[in-house]
Amino acid sequence: MSDETPDYDAQVRDAFPEIADVADESLREKVVEAWVLGLERGGWRDISDVPYAWNIHEVTNVEHVRGVTRIAVDSAEQQRDFHGADPDFDVIRAACLLHDVGKCYEYVDHIDDDELLDPDPTYATEEIPHSLSGYALAHEVGCPLAVQRAIPHFLGEVPKRTLEAELVKSANSASSNAITQSAMGITLQEWVEKYSQTTG
Repeated sequence: MSDETPDYDAQVRDAFPEIADVADESLREKVVEAWVLGLERGGWRDISDVPYAWNIHEVTNVEHVRGVTRIAVDSAEQQRDFHGADPDFDVIRAACLLHDVGKCYEYVDHIDDDELLDPDPTYATEEIPHSLSGYALAHEVGCPLAVQRAIPHFLGEVPKRTLEAELVKSANSASSNAITQSAMGITLQEWVEKYSQTTG
């Protein structure tokens, strides 16, 4: 086992080409910084080792995050072009890219030890749901409040949901339903009922 620290910055940029679509350079860097912190503290060797769900390892978290981002941006374009809405695309992209960064903390106990280096037990735990630890990471690196409040994607986690937050939540559900159907032949709701774990 190598003790050499992985180049998380390069891993994140390679994993998520959608980061380049965030127009604000400072926000782009904050998205990368949050992922780097999550990977370091979680002790991951590679960003592609983080699974989509604790019991679905056929799909990576990276694939899911990219899917959510694409679905949300497509939906936002429809809302703008068809309904005349004015969604903030930088907020949508950044929040989608960060909505599951908390899985770097939450899922360390659900993978083989050889996929990890040295998880920090202060952070690497299932005790805090990933959408809340993702919010905390976004807050810690200084993401704008509009991005922070669009990251918690379960009802009841934030008192007021913005258009951007609703887009993140609905895109997450769409991606998650596709994944549970293709991986296990069940809907997201059936998965939640069967396994009584948070997802997304």
